Amino acid sequence: MKHGSTRNLVGAVLALGVLALGGCQDPNAGGAPTRFAKHGHGGHDALEPLPSIPPRPATVSVAAVLEKAKQTFAALPKAFADPRNPITPEKVALGRMLYFDTRLSKNHDLSCASCHDLEKYGVDSRETSGARNKTSLGHRGQLGDRNSPSVYNAGIHFAQFWDGRARDLEDQAKGPVLNPVEMAMADEATVVATLQSVPGYVEAFSAAFPGDPQPVSYDNMAKAIGAFERGLVTPAPFDEFLGGKLTALEAKELEGLQLFLNVGCTQCHNGPGVGGGMFQKLGAVKPWEGLKDQGRAKVTQAKNDEFVFKVPSLRNIAETGPYLHDGSVATLPEMVQKMAQHQLAKGELSEQELSALVAFLGSLTGALPTEYIAKPSLPESGPSTPAPNPA
Repeated sequence: MKHGSTRNLVGAVLALGVLALGGCQDPNAGGAPTRFAKHGHGGHDALEPLPSIPPRPATVSVAAVLEKAKQTFAALPKAFADPRNPITPEKVALGRMLYFDTRLSKNHDLSCASCHDLEKYGVDSRETSGARNKTSLGHRGQLGDRNSPSVYNAGIHFAQFWDGRARDLEDQAKGPVLNPVEMAMADEATVVATLQSVPGYVEAFSAAFPGDPQPVSYDNMAKAIGAFERGLVTPAPFDEFLGGKLTALEAKELEGLQLFLNVGCTQCHNGPGVGGGMFQKLGAVKPWEGLKDQGRAKVTQAKNDEFVFKVPSLRNIAETGPYLHDGSVATLPEMVQKMAQHQLAKGELSEQELSALVAFLGSLTGALPTEYIAKPSLPESGPSTPAPNPA
């Protein structure tokens, strides 16, 4: 061997030794692996931390779970478009104002946001004795008979309301305003007259529905609210995982996802909403105790639809309790265990299985679009705007 080659070999060995001794840890990174970064223009080499890789469970093939998940679910879109109601900035701006406006209620004390608090993941955040109400309070403090579902990501559902009686967000937006137990407005004409009495709304409706000979209408009110709600999207770590980021989920979440895929949860909870795409009988495997609400049968009058409800989306489920159509289940672990016992052939979950499933469901919690949901300034009432009516 030539001397030059020997020196090169020795130099390489020494360099590796330096890397092993001095380059494997960064004292500022708490022992995390590091690498050298070369600075140009005469700068010095510096240490920078390598990307942190969370622990991987030995019982889970992350790549295999991702592949199976991609066959069952889908990442959320940026908005839930519908060609029947094209989304425009003017329509969204109007819908945002209407969503927060209490003048759409008889006593001017309730709005869409009252029962679907956008800062609390789109559910009713009002409490009694330190716990969220099972069902929402409406006009004159009347209690509704069903729990308010989240409005976030609702644009991807195949139908609206627990019993599916509304086909889309626009249809759903018409219901609570006229419901005597909820916002209690007398009729559509009263709502339209109220909106027409507010000069700012007359202008906003004209901008949102150009060319419409009667821009201020009940249908257009619903379309504007629907357009705004179609932008209520909360992408979560799970969406990053579906996009190929293998480190997006922690070990416990991965275990829970694998279990979720294997025990049958995906029969009902699938697609981009992880649910919201079908009806199902509550108590499909084991009868549900104390069930009184007839569910979809109230709409169809069909015997087969008794105790059948829309399968809820599991998006943000960790933040949207209490659970079920009647709000009768207070905590997520209790809800998951009950579903396993009553809806799955597997039956009762072990403590470890329950913990893993709850961890996975937590990965479906997305970030709130704080700028999009900021409460807007509302147009001032006009001389003919009706006064609040508590009767």
